[in-house]
Order: sequence, then structure tokens, then C-alpha cells
Amino acid sequence: MTDLPPADFHGRITASFARQAAMRLIGAELCRVEHGTVEIELPFDEKLTQQHGFLHAGVISAALDSACGYAAYTVIDPDASILTIEFKVNLMSPGRGERFLFRGEVTKPGTTIIVADGRGYALSDGPAKLIASMTGTMMVVRGRQGIAG
Repeated sequence: MTDLPPADFHGRITASFARQAAMRLIGAELCRVEHGTVEIELPFDEKLTQQHGFLHAGVISAALDSACGYAAYTVIDPDASILTIEFKVNLMSPGRGERFLFRGEVTKPGTTIIVADGRGYALSDGPAKLIASMTGTMMVVRGRQGIAG
């Protein structure tokens, strides 16, 4: 990551996240925005489960993708944006909890391609339980019509 974060990345990410209808639909909340790291929380909702009552893998993947994408967003210039071009998710444990935390962290910043790693945790009364991990590749987008911060 660069030594200095881009100007007002927190405000740009907060505004961008507010425009994400998919995150709103699943009830996700932006809870931490720092240079290189973003966290998203999600309450358990039965409407987001699969047939066994666990948080659906697609929901887990979407939240991790957003956390990793916004982590990448913290290290780019204000005139650029981010699009995911690839990710791999490992589902390690059933998505069972009262809340879920999805953390994205920049692993390798770059001017065109950024790699970020994500971790998903189930939260209940005990310690947080790791349920998923992701490695994502993000493309920095500049000057493309219809794609802005």
C-alpha cells in the first residue's frame, strides 16, 4: 500500500456503499473503513439461508467480495473506481451465527490490479468463528463511462 491514503477515501466508500442495492437487500452494514481494510457486518436473517438453515454461500461470497472491493477502493485515487475481475472463496464452516463479520484487506496494491484477501466470521456468544476466506483480484477503472467512484 502507499504511505498516504487517497484523499477522503472514507467518505467516498461510505457514499458508494450506500448506493449498493445488493448490500441493502441483504441488510449489510459498513462498520469499519481504514486504509487497506474494510469490514462489513450482516445480521442473521432466515431469508438469506440455504436449505439447512445456514447463511447461503452466495450471500457469504457477495459480502466478502464487497469487503475486498472496498478495501481495494481505499488505496486508489479519487478519480478511479474498482471492479472485481476474479475471486476464489473457501467455505470452511457452516454459516451459523447471530451476526456475521466480513473483513477485506489489501494484500498487493497496484495501479491497475489490486489483490485483496477476505475473511468471514460467524459471531454469537462465544469467540468469532472463521467460516470463509476469499482471495480477490480487483481492476482499477479510470475514465470509463458509467463507472465512477
